[in-house]
Amino acid sequence: MGGKKKLSLKQMERMQVKKDEEEKKKKEKTGALKEKKPFGIIPPDPKSEKIVGELKKMRVLTPYTVASRFNIRISTAKDFLEQLEENGVIQLVSGSHNIKIYKTQD
Repeated sequence: MGGKKKLSLKQMERMQVKKDEEEKKKKEKTGALKEKKPFGIIPPDPKSEKIVGELKKMRVLTPYTVASRFNIRISTAKDFLEQLEENGVIQLVSGSHNIKIYKTQD
């Protein structure tokens, strides 16, 4: 009965050429693939002057921003921020059970 029409050889060749060109463009666009690095489990030293200096440059401290900055997991960043709060380096501005927002002590 019905069904898809069988393509001619010329039509199949055109489709194949078009498909190859698209794949070539995708490869050029993506370039070299970046090497994935696993996120760290060990947080940076909270007593380090260099780390505290980096944190003071940031206006708002959330677990996501700290995790992105130091390439650590978000759960590790949460623990790290709690340690800094205990040390008195940062203070809690607002938070819920999901997210906490900190700022540096002036």
